[in-house]
Amino acid sequence: MLKKSLIAATLSSLLAAPAYADLTINGFASIKAGVTLDSDDTLYGYDDSLDFKNESLFAVQLMSDLGEKLSVTAQLMGRGAEDFDVEFEWAFISYQLTDEIRINAGRLRTPFYKYSDFRDVGYAYDWLRVPQSVYGLGFDNIEGISFYHTTQLGSFDSNLQLIAGAYDGDATVSGNSVDAEIKNVLGVAWELGRDWYSLRAAYLTGKVTIDAQSAQLQPGVTFGDFFTGLSGAGFGALVNEIDIDEEDGAFFGLGFTADKNDWLLVAEYTTVTVDNSFIADQKNFYLSVGHRFDSITPYVSYEKEDNEAKTEIYTPYLATLPPQLLLPVAGIVQSQARKATTYNLGLRYDFHPSAAFKLQYSSEDNEIADLRQDVLAFGVDLVF
Repeated sequence: MLKKSLIAATLSSLLAAPAYADLTINGFASIKAGVTLDSDDTLYGYDDSLDFKNESLFAVQLMSDLGEKLSVTAQLMGRGAEDFDVEFEWAFISYQLTDEIRINAGRLRTPFYKYSDFRDVGYAYDWLRVPQSVYGLGFDNIEGISFYHTTQLGSFDSNLQLIAGAYDGDATVSGNSVDAEIKNVLGVAWELGRDWYSLRAAYLTGKVTIDAQSAQLQPGVTFGDFFTGLSGAGFGALVNEIDIDEEDGAFFGLGFTADKNDWLLVAEYTTVTVDNSFIADQKNFYLSVGHRFDSITPYVSYEKEDNEAKTEIYTPYLATLPPQLLLPVAGIVQSQARKATTYNLGLRYDFHPSAAFKLQYSSEDNEIADLRQDVLAFGVDLVF
């Protein structure tokens, strides 16, 4: 009820803007379905039963120009995976300081990736979904302020973004949803474009805290219980190596895009690190190639995940840590390791000026689990 009241109040304030305010309403939607090709597979939220809800979503964006270079924007979204419960995805004010400089403040999209601002707008890219190996950090938005500077540097179009803020929301640990907080987020993203190609780089840092105390390590035993046991046995230093309390986190990303003679190429490489924690160091990338034939664009892409478990956390304790404590510690650390490759083969068909039909087959090979899973999905992305 509180959420609905907040949404209603925000809509009322936007719609009740002064008479001179210019109100713009637009939106986008995805109606998608998918199914895995084996009864034991589960991939991207799908299983062997055809599901029309998992990746479907509807969103409405409202922007009110208040005059004097000031505007306010709110984006409301309902996701099928969350029973279409409507939430604020974005909510910020903008001030156009000069023709080249804009400042936004409020709930903002964090500029990790090339398609960060558009990852939910399926119509903005050819894939049925953004590459999950790279676009899987776990959160997209922060509350804060950003500074945009757009200009011309010689023959290049330059788009520079500086951002500062914080995140307070959910994270997943051993399959459990837990509270996460990232303070002092500072970042920069810079994209240079010329003619048919562009280059992009992003770097962000922050202080990461994940409250895993209540997460279930095993039936009847929480992380908190286990940490207490380790400390009681004299291994408090080891707890500090595992627990995540205001640790330094960093994200680095590089991207390249090319669109020439109807050939489309997109590639991104990212790294993620959280110091003094059991979170694995992550190195992920994807490469996608497509060709536009009028309204039809077939494409193929390759994704790679390489998340190295921090075995150095527990190896110094191999001779001193009792087996009943060593095995859970090793399990916590090793659970973060992931090595996987994914191949995607898809097709986009622009059957309408504002809508595109997409079909995509994805095959993921999890090298650690020695498991290959396949999913076939299709649907329509549209804007309005």
